[in-house]
Amino acid sequence: MNRREFIASGGALIVSFSLPALAQKLPGSLDKEPMLDGWLRVGTDGITVFTGKAELGQGIKTALLQIAAEQLAVPMSAITLVTADTARTPNEGYTAGSNSMKDSGTAILHAAAQARELLIAQAAKRWGVAPDQLSAQAGEVRGPDGKRMSYGALVGDELLHVRAQPQSALATARTVTGKPVQRVDIPAKVTGGAAYVHDLRLPDMLHARVVRPPSYGARLTSVEMEPVAKMAGVVKIVRDGSFLAVVAAREWTAVQASRALRARTQWQENAKLPHDIYATLPQLKSEDTVIAGGDTQLPQGARVIEAEYRRPYQIHGSIGPACAVARHEGNTLTVWTHSQGVYPLRGALAELMGMPAERIHCVHMEGAGCYGHNAADDVAGDAALIAREVPGKPVRVQWMREDEHAWEPFGPAMIGKTRATLDASGNVSSWQYDVWSNTHSSRPGKAGELAAAWSVSKPFQPSPPRPIPQPEGGGDRNAIPLYKFPSRVTHHFIPEMPIRVSALRALGAYTNVFSIESFMDELAAAAKADPVEYRLRHIDDARARDVIRMAAERFGWENYQKQNGRGRGFGFARYKNLAAYCALAMEVKVDRETGDLRVLRVVAAVDSGEAVNPDGIRNQIEGGILQSVSWTSFEAVMYNDTRITSRDWGTYPILRFSHVPQALEVHLIDRPGQPFLGTGEAAQGPAAAALGNAVADALGVRLRDMPLSPQRVKAALRPVRAEPHQAAG
Repeated sequence: MNRREFIASGGALIVSFSLPALAQKLPGSLDKEPMLDGWLRVGTDGITVFTGKAELGQGIKTALLQIAAEQLAVPMSAITLVTADTARTPNEGYTAGSNSMKDSGTAILHAAAQARELLIAQAAKRWGVAPDQLSAQAGEVRGPDGKRMSYGALVGDELLHVRAQPQSALATARTVTGKPVQRVDIPAKVTGGAAYVHDLRLPDMLHARVVRPPSYGARLTSVEMEPVAKMAGVVKIVRDGSFLAVVAAREWTAVQASRALRARTQWQENAKLPHDIYATLPQLKSEDTVIAGGDTQLPQGARVIEAEYRRPYQIHGSIGPACAVARHEGNTLTVWTHSQGVYPLRGALAELMGMPAERIHCVHMEGAGCYGHNAADDVAGDAALIAREVPGKPVRVQWMREDEHAWEPFGPAMIGKTRATLDASGNVSSWQYDVWSNTHSSRPGKAGELAAAWSVSKPFQPSPPRPIPQPEGGGDRNAIPLYKFPSRVTHHFIPEMPIRVSALRALGAYTNVFSIESFMDELAAAAKADPVEYRLRHIDDARARDVIRMAAERFGWENYQKQNGRGRGFGFARYKNLAAYCALAMEVKVDRETGDLRVLRVVAAVDSGEAVNPDGIRNQIEGGILQSVSWTSFEAVMYNDTRITSRDWGTYPILRFSHVPQALEVHLIDRPGQPFLGTGEAAQGPAAAALGNAVADALGVRLRDMPLSPQRVKAALRPVRAEPHQAAG
């Protein structure tokens, strides 16, 4: 029982430590949830730690347990961690933007440290000694003459209902943190255990499939339901306007019945998708914001260099399609979901269902693939609507692959245009960058952000698209160079969205870093300078210089011997210009005849501040590099004027084992005592840039449109480009 549950039960708080009102901002998410029992509970039954952040495969469970264990002086196994549950955990919004350690990790760090101080103070009071004569060890407070008392005995079943202090005496021993620790979420994933919401099985659970519209805005004009309703095992067909689903006792029955039902539907569709998105984006009405306004006047005699870079629509490509389980019982609704924001989802479901939010309980479970706003929230909306029609029964809804590929929110197509001048020494004297993009967040908070809400008989409209403000940004994330030359950066935010888009890992940073770092290589070539040396001469940030140097040295940049068909490339960024630093050197091999691109070797250096779990950081950087190689080499959404056509892995190829880099090294710069810096999205931009630069080095020709597919490689090697830019790549 935590503070929320205790108060709801009518219990009286027995222990209360009063502190003066705080004027100082509390660390991390403590500022939003300042009461200690919102973050942890110490009782006779053990220690429970609460976080509003969700485990998405980034290893956050393990890192948070390490932080709490270090500060409470207990083994990790002594702590139960509860994640993202609207009935139990703090409301930390979305698990996004590589903010989990900065927000939740920092909050738990200070909450656990203060709890340790309070436990020691309680023991000192009982024994009549000074607190500085006592210590916390192995879940006990120990004192002179062999005195010891367990934490549970000190507090009984009382709650640490106390407001957090601005600062606590942090333990600096680093007996748990800073060490590689096996991730607690992995065993079930590799042994066939219940690891994901897809694996959840509840008593009397039913299965459902939704018959989705064939395209955006399509309306169901007729459906023949009776033959399907009579199929063996079919429990119910649910229709609300154009929302259509079938419920069955077994999953395979639901799949078969949904296919049969789809064959008996008629839809009205509209042709409205743009043929050439790169021609369309600059023509759409935009809201232009200058986010960096440096002097870009042309010096006398300066050389002017320009380039344009493009990214297509891309999908999350979750290996396991979206899934949710819902149970509507009485006047309450429980949803098990892999949403990255259980509290915002609860608000959207409340509006969709016409229910008070406090009657809806959203429980996070991991999903098989995520990192961004995929269809996890949509399928939760589906499950809620269907569960209402079979009250008392849990209903499991899983999307089909073709639904996931066609209906999940995509990463937006983007255009980045760069223009720079070089002085007589080849240094950058001015820089101008313009980026065109839709929103990078249409995450739920209202019903209109859920796909099902567009189809019901009384449809909900999506909220107006909005940009994410700086300093984090959305389409303009990482659009401001970290380099020391004067720059003018303009974000052309386009509210009109031809295709459904939202947050895909790294948001606009992926495209902007690709553009900036590709252009830095082009400028270095124009200046006849080494790409690494050229970056170093334009950057003052000491930590940035450290990761650049480390990546180059561990790669053997200065001693690199170029071979036929091979090339090397470099990329660097500080994610969001305020999170982790990451630099990459990469070697590729390109077959000039077939256009086949292989990444041979990658060496990365990263500075994440204090490293809680070094293996976890390496895992994140490795995963980010592989994901970026997949995006940059293969991935682009295909569509015609009406429908998304890349609806399987054949039409939307991703990285396969045959193209995984042959060697991949990640080197860390650990900075104990420094703030945690977000790492999960630090590698995507630098990896894309390093890949593009390596391909240019191998071919002697620059490819500026992603993905760097075999077709693009072969076209770039022709004397004249054979065809214009196409919407789908």
